[in-house]
Amino acid sequence: MSGMEEAVPVPRITTTLLPIMGVVFVAFLVIGVAMPVLPLHVHYGLGFGTFMVGLVAGSQFAASLISRPWAGHYSDSRGAKRAVVLGLLAATFSGLLYLLSLHFAGTPLIAISILLLGRALLGGAESFIITAAVSWGLAIVDPRSTGKVIAWVGSAMFAAFAIGAPTGSALYAVYGFAAIALATALAPLGTLLLVALLSGVAPVPRTRLSFAKVLGAVWIPGFGSALGSVGFGAVTTFLALLFANRGWSDGWLAYTAYAVAFILARVFFSDVADTFGGAKVALICAVVEAAGQALIWLANQPELALLGAALTGFGFSLVYPGFGVEAVRRVPPQSRGLAMGAYTAFLDGAQGLASPALGLIARGAGLSVVFLASALAVLSAIVVASWLLVHPATTEERPQ
Repeated sequence: MSGMEEAVPVPRITTTLLPIMGVVFVAFLVIGVAMPVLPLHVHYGLGFGTFMVGLVAGSQFAASLISRPWAGHYSDSRGAKRAVVLGLLAATFSGLLYLLSLHFAGTPLIAISILLLGRALLGGAESFIITAAVSWGLAIVDPRSTGKVIAWVGSAMFAAFAIGAPTGSALYAVYGFAAIALATALAPLGTLLLVALLSGVAPVPRTRLSFAKVLGAVWIPGFGSALGSVGFGAVTTFLALLFANRGWSDGWLAYTAYAVAFILARVFFSDVADTFGGAKVALICAVVEAAGQALIWLANQPELALLGAALTGFGFSLVYPGFGVEAVRRVPPQSRGLAMGAYTAFLDGAQGLASPALGLIARGAGLSVVFLASALAVLSAIVVASWLLVHPATTEERPQ
């Protein structure tokens, strides 16, 4: 009987998820507007080197990593809507810390300390918002469409990055970092109005797995996703600096090229992980992403770097849901929020470690070598995907 069932059509899934996608889109604009300008603010505005640029960028992901278990537990036990609200409030406070840091611009060490605190708070906010949003989507959509839920909710996030990057660059050019701080503080407050109109999903009243058991179930696909995310971190943290260092204008275009390719892959191929298997899709797309990173490393013209950013976005777009499908299939439904929290924690950990590490590489070997190192890391995800192809998830293998 199950073999004769039809999958939920993409239009229906999109319509169902559209309000949640709207919340994610507006919430992640605050991250998108800062992406191309935060490295410039830290490097040129406050006078710090590439290691501190990587540390400031990585601090958000480190905080996300720490808060993932709490975000997953809270979403499963108290409801996804409450978790989203909590995340939006935390994002607003992070914007206020951004503003406070500007008052100490004459004392860079104090300014950077406050900025790091704001980034950490934003990391926790991001953790709650995206973990709860995916959990919310999984609760209201057919369980056979796990990959589509992860893909479409993630598309809203990267659409925010695509629009936020040029918007942030324009605001920074005219009004400075203060405009970025104000946008970070105000946008989440507006999003709360949208969340208030949505119907929440009641938590499932069943025994849930401990975080340790969930972590044990999802760590292999999580590790694969972590390796695949290094290319994402390299683009978001160092590509604008590479453009500025080489005298190429409009560095924000790299973020837009990345995000547009990411979204197009999700629009046209959102169902491939559900149809052909997450591990197979992750393996193929890791090769595409690594090729994009290698092209940036070799680029001697901005057009080649933009093409490399687009290939990186297209590849990582399907690496993440590919491994995500493998992760969710290894836990029972009542622990999906915690599973997504644990799974995404690997991405956060990779970004928290990779951004400062890539910063050290940039300082010692040059900015272009950053993208060679990230290409090699992404290629390593192929090994993980190959293992998952040989050891697929089954219902009987789920921890009880």
